[in-house]
Amino acid sequence: MFTIDLLDAAIKTGVLVLSGNDREVAEAFKDPAIRRGVESVLKSIALYGVTTPQRLVAPFMVVWNFTSLCNLRCLHCYQEAGLPLKNELTLEEKLRVLDELDEAGVASIALSGGEPTIHPDYLTIVKYVAKRGFYVAVATNGWRYADIDELKKAVNAGLRYIEVSVDSVNSSRHDAFRGVKGSWSRAIRALENAVKLGISHAMAVTITRENINEVDDILDLAENIGVKRVVFFNFIPVGRGVEIAEYDLDPFTREEFMRHIYREMRRRKLEIYTTAPQYGRVVVQLSRGLEVAPTHCIVRGDPVVTAIAEFIGGCRAGRIYAAIQPNGVVTPCVFMPIPVGSLRERSFKSIWVNSVLMKSLRSKDTLGGYCGKCPYRNVCGGCRARAYAYFKNPLGPDPGCIYNYAILKSQGLTTSPWSPVANN
Repeated sequence: MFTIDLLDAAIKTGVLVLSGNDREVAEAFKDPAIRRGVESVLKSIALYGVTTPQRLVAPFMVVWNFTSLCNLRCLHCYQEAGLPLKNELTLEEKLRVLDELDEAGVASIALSGGEPTIHPDYLTIVKYVAKRGFYVAVATNGWRYADIDELKKAVNAGLRYIEVSVDSVNSSRHDAFRGVKGSWSRAIRALENAVKLGISHAMAVTITRENINEVDDILDLAENIGVKRVVFFNFIPVGRGVEIAEYDLDPFTREEFMRHIYREMRRRKLEIYTTAPQYGRVVVQLSRGLEVAPTHCIVRGDPVVTAIAEFIGGCRAGRIYAAIQPNGVVTPCVFMPIPVGSLRERSFKSIWVNSVLMKSLRSKDTLGGYCGKCPYRNVCGGCRARAYAYFKNPLGPDPGCIYNYAILKSQGLTTSPWSPVANN
């Protein structure tokens, strides 16, 4: 969700290019990140033609797990963060990786972790990334940015987007989930500071059985702070999350949740998204095809965006984005710990272009279960990380979708009303 603003701007700029609106195109192209995004799409079409989904010469975004160092102990942490890895990239290696991402044509870099803001290389890298013309984002627990001066330093260095994790309106519940007392209050202050400084931002919420009944209260909290955007992340049982697999939503609860946030987004003056790719289908169904949610971002009534939804929609792993681990290993997604190459051994471009798994993820024809034949597969296609977490098959069915439930039940892979497959 780090590139909602950038992706929206790139799409609109592409439309302006096609319509011949030279003045507005020139204005939009003053932003080097937009230039990168549009250039990547045009190069992709020139090389691969128009494909469904669209193949890209470079990912639109790279999420970089900058370090495994973290000051919290979150129950669901996919990275099992705490202490830094012994073989994390050196600063020199990080700068070289950024040069490779620049050469490949990546438009946006989101720093995650661990907790990237407490790493000594963090501001140095933010400055370098911004200087290179990337769109710079960060996913944070908010601890450091509870101090507005610390956030100002990052913004002045080139940070353009901040995503702060808040998992409950109840401070004690959030702190228990995040493993450190006081983390809720600091996360809230970080969001308040982002609002004050006017930096693009979002409240990030991992939606589970523990907080599903708080959705409206969470949205109220966001509005009271002045937050612009709320992103509900799928809980995926990976890393430490395997130990709390029972927190996962059953597919029927998830379906109602997605329908609910769609209605709330129409009702509230608030952007509300979810990383569940099924949201693309839900939006199409509830709007009767008048609205779409490409890459999980709802775009109201724009006929051009509606037309391209099938080219960019659905799970982005290995298609629109890739992940880099602290030691330079590349994976399709931060929630999918399958190494596809090491940046200490091969260039990022080589890994992106040649990875067998990445190539498979770029085709919806390879998907298993109902995902492979679903009429909505091009705006959804299921979460590939969830398929891997539950079945160790990134091309398998997504057990979080109601359309897969009957198939999984018939194969004895789930029980009614719901038991996480990983525990069966």
